[in-house]
Amino acid sequence: MSNNKISSSFHDTAMRVSAVSAAVNILLSLLKAAAGIIAGSAAMISDAVHSASDVFSTAVVMIGVTLSEKKPDKEHPYGHERIECVASVLLAVILAATGLGIGYKGVEKIIFSSSHKLAVPGITALIAAVVSVAVKELMYRYTARAAKKINSGALMADAWHHRSDALSSVGSFAGILGARLGLPVLDPLASVVICVFIEKAAVEIFLDAIDKMIDKACPDDHVEKMKSVILSIDGVMGIDELRSRLFGSRVYVEVEITVSSEKTFVEAHDTAEKVHAAIEGEFPDVKHCMVHVNPDSAGEPDAAKLPR
Repeated sequence: MSNNKISSSFHDTAMRVSAVSAAVNILLSLLKAAAGIIAGSAAMISDAVHSASDVFSTAVVMIGVTLSEKKPDKEHPYGHERIECVASVLLAVILAATGLGIGYKGVEKIIFSSSHKLAVPGITALIAAVVSVAVKELMYRYTARAAKKINSGALMADAWHHRSDALSSVGSFAGILGARLGLPVLDPLASVVICVFIEKAAVEIFLDAIDKMIDKACPDDHVEKMKSVILSIDGVMGIDELRSRLFGSRVYVEVEITVSSEKTFVEAHDTAEKVHAAIEGEFPDVKHCMVHVNPDSAGEPDAAKLPR
């Protein structure tokens, strides 16, 4: 598959999933806000705010993905993929801020609970919490599957927004149920627990984005698969060095291969071209593979360079 087709598939998938996410979040936030107000549940209203923030985060994903797919230009000869990482960082910050806001409201209610009677949430909030858990968990799986398919950090961050919302609703359910069973303080306490889950997800998203912005190497198992493909190419006697670096959601590979010193320049070049085509063909996340050819010193393969 060509890089242009991969780019088009990446963009189309991200846009489709993001559009579905935005629609679901808008409907769900309105449902939870109405249920929270009608039932008098602080946890459910907090949950509604969290869902509403996800609409904004999805917009950030759509903008980030669109900008990251811009073609290379004079100022950016290697492309714009890292813009997606910037989008992921922004999403992590938004998620963290949302979580802190929810936690602060919960702590405030707990601290001042002695000065006023905490309201017991109605059954409407309990039903809304159950619906939210089911819908948001399904949205997490739908978005995460697409994110893994196209290797999108920003889309995976958005998936975690869905998962944190599902956890948020689980906390809301527990708090609302506890409050209805005679412990009203459990409703705002649920907001504090929700905050912890959200902050954990925000930190993980942030660290993943930073990793992709500082030229981190591919995982070892990914590198080993690349080596196996290279060594299977006719004419390749060994691998002197293989380096990889993540560039946003894509990968750059530099490899030095050993070929027989008896080969002509044209033959060695053909072998390098086969390696280049094989890596970019077998690994869709590889944007470019640079191949350097080294002649073997003795005309015989070096045992240390052969596959074991």
